[in-house]
Amino acid sequence: MDSSITPHLACPRSRPRRIADDYVPPYPAWSARIDPAIGQVVMASYGVQWRGPGDADAALAHVGALRAMLDAASGARHVDLARYVDEAGYDTLVLQPYWTDPAVFRRWEGRTDVAALLAADTGLGHFREILTPTAERLETLYSTEDEMEGLGRALERRSPPVQEHAYWGSARDRFPIAQTDALEPTGQLGFAADGAGRVTVRGHDNIAIIRSGQDWGPTGGEERRLYLAEIEPVLRAGMDFLRDRGGECGCYLNRYMRIVDLDGTPQEKSFGWSYWRSLGDMETWSEAHPSHLAIFGTFMRIVQQLNFDLKLRLWHEVYVVTSDQQLYDYRNCHPDTGFLKQMPR
Repeated sequence: MDSSITPHLACPRSRPRRIADDYVPPYPAWSARIDPAIGQVVMASYGVQWRGPGDADAALAHVGALRAMLDAASGARHVDLARYVDEAGYDTLVLQPYWTDPAVFRRWEGRTDVAALLAADTGLGHFREILTPTAERLETLYSTEDEMEGLGRALERRSPPVQEHAYWGSARDRFPIAQTDALEPTGQLGFAADGAGRVTVRGHDNIAIIRSGQDWGPTGGEERRLYLAEIEPVLRAGMDFLRDRGGECGCYLNRYMRIVDLDGTPQEKSFGWSYWRSLGDMETWSEAHPSHLAIFGTFMRIVQQLNFDLKLRLWHEVYVVTSDQQLYDYRNCHPDTGFLKQMPR
């Protein structure tokens, strides 16, 4: 059975895995493979927020204009658009393009037309959250062989079934860098305000970010009913806990988002998107907190009820980034947007 770690990123371990070498997972899962030519990726998030019902059209128009600039010449390898209502009641659209070459991303963002649109005064709130992890600082997992999402679509290549999954701590074991690095957080968040409504946030080393998704489009019958009636409400409750009280567990912020079309029509796909002080804090919540154990327990009960025959697609991507692999920029946003909620008041 293959390792989740792409072969060219494997090295002798100084930090052991949580499993024995002969461990066999109870069901299959797959990871994206990283081409040796790809040393670093970009996950960019361009958000626009509003509260007045009359501003939705302006927000969609802005996002549509930016999406139109992500043509073949942009070099973006995949683009998602998602929507949610945040803890302060603001509606938010987030455009999330991926690149597999940071230099190509920088050229695109530096284009005159792109820069002008990103700087435009629309009367709405805007933010950029840019992650540029190197290849050894990311991991992915997919529950089905027929489809990947997010970063997997940008990387394009898929592994055979992998060994490191279906046990607590498996995410850490899928990180190439965790073969030799404990990934402990160091430093503090830093904030710089320009006095004109713009705040730039400096992240510290080894912040962990997870984008964890569900696609219930392929489901039907009893599986669909069970997902919508039993799994999704418990998942939403866990996401709401992280949004509202995640700081108790080391979660800086959490968004529970719905993938939408360019006209705002929701697809049957959602994802949780959260930033953590460390991978260790994320692991502790996953393994021990009642809000996550409720999600896990409900899912496993229903999986067994359906005899492990699922059409539901589950996936995630996780990054642990250095301070120079993060950029957070907020303009005219309310004070609980993203990392702004961590800003000293």
